[in-house]
Amino acid sequence: MDEFAAIGALADPVRRRLYDYVASCTGAIGREEAAEAAGVPVHSARFHLDRLVDEGLLEVEFRRLSGRTGPGAGRPAKLYRRSDEVVSVSLPDRSYDLVGGVLAAAVDRSMAGESLPQAVSSAARDAGRQAGSSYDGPPADELDRTAAVLADEGFEPTRASSGTGDELELRNCPFDALARRHPELVCGINLDYVSGVIEGLGCDHADACLDPASDRCCVRVRG
Repeated sequence: MDEFAAIGALADPVRRRLYDYVASCTGAIGREEAAEAAGVPVHSARFHLDRLVDEGLLEVEFRRLSGRTGPGAGRPAKLYRRSDEVVSVSLPDRSYDLVGGVLAAAVDRSMAGESLPQAVSSAARDAGRQAGSSYDGPPADELDRTAAVLADEGFEPTRASSGTGDELELRNCPFDALARRHPELVCGINLDYVSGVIEGLGCDHADACLDPASDRCCVRVRG
């Protein structure tokens, strides 16, 4: 993928809205749904979605949405989902300035006598508390407020229901490249940061826990 061409494709505000919506979905979606979310006609959405496919930002699959097969089931629908490719500028969002600030604060703490592991944990939690306490969005329940703060840092939170209640799955690790080289360090920072966000928001019934997987952030937030 030509990263400069991909970034240029997203300079168009309609394409960026379409990309952001498709990227936020857990599964592949049709052009009608994408068009409605972006507020554009279906024919316009089709043009822009296919341009995003050409640039390697989206991928296509074909599936009958009715679930039926055989004669009379209709033609398979063309569905779009985010590509596994990463555009290094911000697609998916990366937030290395955040982790850099946490590590710099941890070094300062360690030089003052705190053990380095504890310093990293404290610095990450403090950063999360500050982000949570700065929330100025509309009134919402704990998971939605937590999602709003984490979305600003590129975690791509998606709300879902499980057997134990509602939860947030974080579909993107904002520190992906660093996490691949130092997973224990970064997963610890993620957990402390998200826990700090929850504390800063004053949430009483939300909790962050480690739940690592290869295709998303290692932290999950349970209600």
